[in-house]
Amino acid sequence: MGRIALPFFVASIVWTTIAAAQGNVPVPITPDDVRWVRAPMAPGIEGAWFLGGEDQRGLYVFRVRLAAGARIPPHTHPDERSTTVLSGTIYIGFGETFDESRAVAIPAGSMYVAPAGVPHYVWARDGEAAYQESGIGPSGTTLLNR
Repeated sequence: MGRIALPFFVASIVWTTIAAAQGNVPVPITPDDVRWVRAPMAPGIEGAWFLGGEDQRGLYVFRVRLAAGARIPPHTHPDERSTTVLSGTIYIGFGETFDESRAVAIPAGSMYVAPAGVPHYVWARDGEAAYQESGIGPSGTTLLNR
């Protein structure tokens, strides 16, 4: 490449990078933008897919809101899920039977991991709570002890 062409080449790369950066504007996804669905398995629970979906391949983000006292019965997922508590405190227990004495408090700002295939249950013992799960799909939920 000639000496004269090099500055034009560099300038075109810089200009393209600046133009591309200005065209990429973050688009927020708010709780009002998603479709919240009530859980058929238990009252006082609703969830929404913020990213991806249960039957889609790739990264997903799923949020759950629980009313005070709401319980999600023992269940499993085929994939590992990382869960972050957004508000309130949720109680998590691992096992095929809902056992209040074995549930561990996970307060807002904390997280836990539910390994693939491990039965677990969730409880909003002390009041309303919300959490966000993420993982790599496709995913699913299998209730135990129906």
